[in-house]
Amino acid sequence: MAEESMGTVIVAGLANLAIAAAKLVAGLVGGSAAMLSEAAHSAADTVTEVLLLVAVRRGEKPADRRHPFGHGKAGFFWGLMAAGATLVGGAGFSITHGFHTIAHGEELSDLTLSYIVLGVSFVIEAISWRKAMRQVRQEAARFGISARDYVRRTSDTALKAVLFEDSAALAGLVIAALGLVGVELSGDPVWDGVASVLIGLLLLAIALSLVVTNVSLLIGQSAPRAMETGIRATLLAQPEVNDVVELLTMMLGPGRLMVAAKIDFRDEASAAGLEIACDEVDKRLREQYPGIVQVFLDPTPSRYR
Repeated sequence: MAEESMGTVIVAGLANLAIAAAKLVAGLVGGSAAMLSEAAHSAADTVTEVLLLVAVRRGEKPADRRHPFGHGKAGFFWGLMAAGATLVGGAGFSITHGFHTIAHGEELSDLTLSYIVLGVSFVIEAISWRKAMRQVRQEAARFGISARDYVRRTSDTALKAVLFEDSAALAGLVIAALGLVGVELSGDPVWDGVASVLIGLLLLAIALSLVVTNVSLLIGQSAPRAMETGIRATLLAQPEVNDVVELLTMMLGPGRLMVAAKIDFRDEASAAGLEIACDEVDKRLREQYPGIVQVFLDPTPSRYR
């Protein structure tokens, strides 16, 4: 999954770099605040993709003595930094520049180049969005859930960030185009400023959503409730298990899960039988959920709960 996520991030990054340069030229030539906001949007997205590449690479480092659970949470940290880049570089510039245009106006020249850049950018962003969406659907099918549920629950924040940013980019391009059309039809530059503010608010919503997701994962987010229910059912299916006293899960990185459980084993089970049962449960959980990388089982009688 990490290799495919990295490919998705690289495609998005290259697309955003080319688009940012084209939008900047078009914005300077035409004098449009919305186009300059879109240039800032794409530039922020480019920085975001670089940080997401760092996130994927750092998160895949193997476990060592100082980090026995691996470096997966480094991916969440760099994902948080990437969301911050979108928040400051994209949303901040777009909103402030838009309000400046609304308050002081602007002088627009020939917007032909702007329309061309917006059209080409839409095609390129659509290609990047399609690649991200294809990966989302593949992963959702692997877990037997809908694409929407996968995006909502996934710990692969790099893929989620690319999908959200590409979706915001497509919406932003439409908003920018509508702003330019509004200026040409009315002759009032306020439409261009309003478009810039709307683009900024869109980026703000995306950035805050990604910040909340990464912070939750950094703190120690559990597995989705449906997965915990399945894990509990697998534990209870083991003949030696009488009850699951307590079940704890935590995401250790994108697609990497730790399971810890207090198990009430049947009184008649021998010490050797408990060892075999624990080993069998470990194997079944890893087979059923390939993302599980650590399993800890603690024999605990229910009466001592």
